[in-house]
Amino acid sequence: MKVNVDQGRCCGAGQCVLIAPEVFDQRDDDGIVTLLEPSPAADVHAAVREAAAVCPAAAITIDDDR
Repeated sequence: MKVNVDQGRCCGAGQCVLIAPEVFDQRDDDGIVTLLEPSPAADVHAAVREAAAVCPAAAITIDDDR
């Protein structure tokens, strides 16, 4: 799995950070998403998929290795 974030689309809702804090964080000044782990471990794949699904700005995309 490869995770990508589009900071230009991000609205700073923070749902991704709540769901997968190992992979996502937010900038302190404006709350925009930052990607901590572009190739997360398999044990957090489900959480990353959920974070992408609930993102109100569709700023998170996932490329599967499958």
